[in-house]
Amino acid sequence: QVPLVESGGGLVQPGGSLRLSCAASGSIFRANAMGWYRQAPGKQRESVARITTSGSTNFKASVKDRFTISRDNAKNTVYLQMNNLKPEDTAVYYCNTWPPTSPYWGQGTQVTVSS
Repeated sequence: QVPLVESGGGLVQPGGSLRLSCAASGSIFRANAMGWYRQAPGKQRESVARITTSGSTNFKASVKDRFTISRDNAKNTVYLQMNNLKPEDTAVYYCNTWPPTSPYWGQGTQVTVSS
């Protein structure tokens, strides 16, 4: 069983919105803060947002006013709502625990922001 599965990426124009979803196994989800990460071509993977088990959130400065992170404890799912997307948001987006657990890295979901 794949522990974390991301979905929801796609091609969107600048200024558009996307919502990413990450379905997690229950044991991982219930016990951990969860995070969204991204890796742009030629760059290192970076943390974008995180949410604790109690719902406290934290964001990378460049996305703070545009992205929101939430978790649905009944569905073992964490979401990343991305608004007012910019070309520099183009990357493969991953979810993982926070801090990340190496074996849990999945395939990610591609987000491309382009006109």
